[in-house]
Amino acid sequence: MTKGLSNVAAVVGVGQTDWRRDYRDQRGGAPGRLDSPGLAALAFTRALADAGISRDEVDGLIVGPTTPYERMGELLGIDARWGGQADAMLAVIQACMAIKSGLAEVVALVYGNNQRSGKTNYGGSNAAGGASFLSYVYHAPWGFTSQGALYALMFRRYMEETGLTEAQLGEVAVAQRLAASLNPDAIMQTPITVEDYLASEYVCEPLHKLDYCLINDGGVALIIMEAERARKTGRNAVQIHGVGRYDLNTGATSMEPRLTDYYLPAQKKVAAQVFDMAGVGPKDIASAQIYDSFSCHIPLALEGYGYCGAGEAGRFMAEGNIKLGGRLPVNTSGGHLSESYMQGWGHQIEAVRQVRGTGGARQVPDCRFVHYSSDVAGKAVSIIYGK
Repeated sequence: MTKGLSNVAAVVGVGQTDWRRDYRDQRGGAPGRLDSPGLAALAFTRALADAGISRDEVDGLIVGPTTPYERMGELLGIDARWGGQADAMLAVIQACMAIKSGLAEVVALVYGNNQRSGKTNYGGSNAAGGASFLSYVYHAPWGFTSQGALYALMFRRYMEETGLTEAQLGEVAVAQRLAASLNPDAIMQTPITVEDYLASEYVCEPLHKLDYCLINDGGVALIIMEAERARKTGRNAVQIHGVGRYDLNTGATSMEPRLTDYYLPAQKKVAAQVFDMAGVGPKDIASAQIYDSFSCHIPLALEGYGYCGAGEAGRFMAEGNIKLGGRLPVNTSGGHLSESYMQGWGHQIEAVRQVRGTGGARQVPDCRFVHYSSDVAGKAVSIIYGK
């Protein structure tokens, strides 16, 4: 077993803003509403309170890509000796690396996004700011200027190859809405059926509106501490048992990794890394939190990480395995589809709460290990949280 970053660090505090209120009140960007740094700052104060520490103990800072690093440091009153900017998944890994190398002992990870009130455009000729932002704008000459169009094309091929049906894919939206109905913080709480899903409008066939993530304002923060120091605090720390990452860069801007292999080679490499480092396997995982900008991420991850065989995800989901009470409850807060679209940050705090046993009505019994997975733009990343 490769120890790597296993049990180097632990999450000691988590915080979030009020997503339901943000979704209702910040629509249209009314005067006086919080901007992205303000949302991040509010989440940070709540994470500090959850951790039971003062801001003076924080010596590292990583901010999400939607906020400037220097400005967040000023706003939070943190004169960090080490820090930077990263997405949710890499922020956790970078914090572990900094702690392992002695560059920091207590790292705050903060993210804020006013994408709804700021009317961020994730498709069209000016998608998310234009060609400098995301790789999907390379495909604008062919009319593919949104992630939804790319994933619809990819998943149509997958469906033709495996026989997965729209009704089986609908199980993702149904399962996550069931979880959201038990989550007081979730934006979309009304349960739905597979029939509701099939009757919903297409956005880009075969993907329905219910396959797409929400767009909402909000903030998330985590406090990650050196493991021995975390144990001494006596707080309800959650260990980071393993991490993994593997990139498919060749052909990435032409969609080739997604269209031909559906991330499978990268996922298999990451599975070997993360499970070996954590000393566990798929059978030990009580719940999976899977990045779900679109529902089709879930079947691909189930196969890629060995929870079911290749081409078997449709049946696995239809048998109820991804619902609460099933073999592997997925996105137990409601995920991006029904709880809140925080670009993977919300999944981290749900993983922590499940391991802590504070998930309330949606709590997974005997939840010792939670697997977080993100597969986007040819890159696969995993984190295993646990007791």
